[in-house]
Amino acid sequence: MHLEQFSYDNKIVRNFGIATIIWGIVGMSIGLLVACQLIWPELNFLTQYTTFGRVRPVHTNAVIFAFVGNAIFMGVYYSLQRVLKSRMFSDVLSKIHFWGWQLIIVASAITLPLGFTSSHEYAEMEWPIDLGITLIWVVFGINMFGTIIKRRERHMYVAVWFYIATFVTVAVLHIVNSIQLPVTFWKSYYVYSGVQDALVQWWYGHNAVAFFLTTPFLGMMYYFLPKMANRPVYSYKLSILHFWSLIFIYIWAGPHHLLYTSLPSWVQSLGVVFSIMLIAPSWGGMINGLLTLRGAWDKVRIEPVLKFMVVALTCYGMATFEGPMLSLKQVNAIAHFTDWIVAHVHVGALGWNGFMTFAILYWLLPRIYKTELYSKKLANAHFWIGTLGILFYAIPMYWAAVVQGLMWKEFTPEGVLKYPNFLATTLEIIPMHMMRAIGGALYLSGVIMMTYNLVKTMKKGKLLANEAAEAPALEPVVVNERATHRRLERKPVLFMVLALIAILIGGLVEMIPTFTIQNNVPTIASVKPYTALELQGRDLYIREGCVNCHSQTIRPFRSETSRYGEYSKAGEFVYDRPFLWGSKRTGPDLHRIGGKYPNKWHFDHMLDPTITSPGSIMPAYPWLIEQELDNSNLQAKMEAMKSLGVPYTDAEINNALQDVDKQAKGIVADLAANQVEVKSDREIVALIAYLQRLGTDIKASKTE
Repeated sequence: MHLEQFSYDNKIVRNFGIATIIWGIVGMSIGLLVACQLIWPELNFLTQYTTFGRVRPVHTNAVIFAFVGNAIFMGVYYSLQRVLKSRMFSDVLSKIHFWGWQLIIVASAITLPLGFTSSHEYAEMEWPIDLGITLIWVVFGINMFGTIIKRRERHMYVAVWFYIATFVTVAVLHIVNSIQLPVTFWKSYYVYSGVQDALVQWWYGHNAVAFFLTTPFLGMMYYFLPKMANRPVYSYKLSILHFWSLIFIYIWAGPHHLLYTSLPSWVQSLGVVFSIMLIAPSWGGMINGLLTLRGAWDKVRIEPVLKFMVVALTCYGMATFEGPMLSLKQVNAIAHFTDWIVAHVHVGALGWNGFMTFAILYWLLPRIYKTELYSKKLANAHFWIGTLGILFYAIPMYWAAVVQGLMWKEFTPEGVLKYPNFLATTLEIIPMHMMRAIGGALYLSGVIMMTYNLVKTMKKGKLLANEAAEAPALEPVVVNERATHRRLERKPVLFMVLALIAILIGGLVEMIPTFTIQNNVPTIASVKPYTALELQGRDLYIREGCVNCHSQTIRPFRSETSRYGEYSKAGEFVYDRPFLWGSKRTGPDLHRIGGKYPNKWHFDHMLDPTITSPGSIMPAYPWLIEQELDNSNLQAKMEAMKSLGVPYTDAEINNALQDVDKQAKGIVADLAANQVEVKSDREIVALIAYLQRLGTDIKASKTE
């Protein structure tokens, strides 16, 4: 048998590994900052670039796309070469992928604090960066499929199935969720509005967790866990069932993020049904991983990498049980908008993604540097500190969630809300937030320990940039092979097409009727487009990241209608691009805030929230009072909205500046009558105009 000589590219693996470590420290440090801002609002630093609303998306994107993203590429580039017995398709594409991805991360880290945001959760970057993500993802895909095509191993190992599904699904998710109409280089509007935008966003948001934070890590689990334990995967048949059922079912579950909203009820029900079904394939993957370690538990006690893997799989099992549980309407009614959602996300991020990444780093870097890990004791210490960090983080957040959910819904014997002031709940859970911050600090301390350990390891060894390998040329096709799936595993293009079909079905079934059947989003005659000044105010609201703390959808519960007003209707959001329903209530819902307070209240609230709400943890926004409203692109914004279907007339667009001036002067005159002097061309005036408009297009029904 003739053996072909080639080499594995370890340099690209090393580069992604170092990027993983650096961005991990950066992303988690910012996470600790935003956690502390919810305890001590002075840590917002009274600058417009460091408020919670602007910094929180920097944290989420840094952790998801910088830390976890680089970890994915590190693990994929290492394992893909070895299971396919082939060097990556192109060293040039590998380098373009690496540096392009880092450039995207830096661009995001700069633009998000500057207020350039599309406001879609986990996809806040504006359209130029979205284009960059698309290009680099295509580069990654070409490199991956080029490697698969030139492989020396006929059958594709299970890890490769998950990598293929990750590539095609993330591509579809990103493209569909990023369809925007650019207005300027850093401003765009989504082509979807209101209910439809919400469906697309949470179809993306839920499945970004599924196909960026889950499937590639499952692929890496199937490669690295058997290597670490020196044992075969427990069940090949279970891996087949796990893979196909997971990618088919996961894509349907997005609407469970929108239960009790104005999303059509049939779509909500589909989301619930498929979320419950999702337990089976998710736990199938966890069981397959844990049972791979059968007979190796003595090794688990000794090897820190296996300890990390066991906890990672356990956290995966917990998170994938919790997701379906949260999709039950009775549970969701209490838990949604509370800190339970924060705890749920972080059990997955810290436990599943974080711990598996640490295990792979500890296992992989010594091997490509041809040395031993500098200190197993430090790695074990990191494991215990990190585990404590997860517990100190998650348990207080679950506790806080129960407190929030029950306080929001509690009535007195007389039938009135026991805690009508939302702030009472916020102040009640501050001790739990302090414990959460301690947990985050412990977890970050462990990462810093790991960094020291790995730097010492790399200094001790020497990178084997091109690792020599040999393998026979691709064997001929075995015609009489009986197993259908074994035949499929040698046809990567067909495999990709079938995976694509599996993930498209659910999305198409949910979206096509929602977008095409008029009755799914009934119109309300009294709902009109925002005025020019209100549109400007809405863009300021988006710029400041207010949606990170405030929702704009009132669910049809007695507790919510008593506190906020009439529940939200689908037709009220037809001109909202993007939708701003939010996913967490750190502050009260704002959908019916219009007309509830005088203009002076809003002015004082933005100048210093403690004037109107003593004890508030909301940051102050004095720059809104100082900064002049930029109207240079106003008419272009209205033209863009008109092209998307908003019924602005030519006269309204041509007279936009005059209309802005007229409405602003009315607000300023009212403020002056209440001893507040402010110029009519300041940003605060536009924001007040927007807030006073919210929820006023329909008349609230009497509930007394």
